Amino acid sequence: MEPQRTARLYYLKILRLKGDPQSLARGMTVGVAIGIIPILPLQTLTILICAPLFKGNSIAAVLAGLLVSNPLTLIPQYYICCKLGKLLYPIDLSWSRVRGTVEYMLSGSASWGEQLAALSLLGYESLAVMILGGVILAIPLALITYPLSLRLFLAIQRKRRQKHILS
Repeated sequence: MEPQRTARLYYLKILRLKGDPQSLARGMTVGVAIGIIPILPLQTLTILICAPLFKGNSIAAVLAGLLVSNPLTLIPQYYICCKLGKLLYPIDLSWSRVRGTVEYMLSGSASWGEQLAALSLLGYESLAVMILGGVILAIPLALITYPLSLRLFLAIQRKRRQKHILS
């Protein structure tokens, strides 16, 4: 599927979500925040655990996680996380090593266990740098996501109510 079509599909799925606008917005926020942290094989599981803890909609959270963490965004996302993490925790972590690991994980030939093994080969210090960079990136994105998605879901709710009243 072409990237624009896929993006539109996810956008339409988000517009069709039903539920409390605050819960949907919290779900989107959890999905974006966790989706941006480079924990690829564990992102969806982490999102599904955290969404209910924050009283967020799990479906909205998974959709948001997929929007920010997908094969088109992973390489630039991991690059930014690497650079941000190295600012606060400077270690000798080469981008080519990280990129090779991400490409292997995206190749489709690696099982879930092999993906975890590939991540562990980067080393715990390297993973700490990447996760630190992801958390740094996640904070402002989460702060932006909640009010924007709340506004979106409130507008959708108003539109549905008006449509219901008119029919």
